[in-house]
Amino acid sequence: MTSWFNKLRDYFPAQEMKSQPHMLALLNEKRGQYKVIEEANYVIVYLEKEDYIFVDFMLVTGGHRSRGIGSQVIEQLKRQGKPIILEVEPVTATDIDTEKRVKFYKKLDFKLFPEIRYVRTHTVTGLLNIMDVYCWSPVPVTMEWVYQRMAESYEQVHAYRAQDFYGQPPQTADEVLRLEVPAKSMS
Repeated sequence: MTSWFNKLRDYFPAQEMKSQPHMLALLNEKRGQYKVIEEANYVIVYLEKEDYIFVDFMLVTGGHRSRGIGSQVIEQLKRQGKPIILEVEPVTATDIDTEKRVKFYKKLDFKLFPEIRYVRTHTVTGLLNIMDVYCWSPVPVTMEWVYQRMAESYEQVHAYRAQDFYGQPPQTADEVLRLEVPAKSMS
């Protein structure tokens, strides 16, 4: 039942992971909203709300990458006609996969929202987790709309019952997310 969790744990950095009990609680207590789809060559975990989808984790297993599987999974979600929001590690020189991930999502018409700053300290590891926020939408959406849905997703997924599972309160959405709108010049 939880081979999907082992695949995620083996691939994703510790500062991005939730515990297995935390994820199982999300699946049980948010049944119909928090979902896992596991196939032999991929795993996707997401929160489906009435007006958007938040992708928590997506993994195409090693030997199956670059074969169009990830694109097919995302296209399947797109067919639901809802905006899709996700977090992606910024490109770094130390992890070549970060550049591949960003190119993958851009190829699928996801838009980076650089005005949304996501900086979180992992409750268990204490490691800093900085993510970029991307969104694909079949209709135009504002950065404020994406920010609000990202804050809702953070509270309903990452912070959900975190005190129960990790023994300390998680950061609030206001502590993790900031909307940095550039100042307009007076010309």
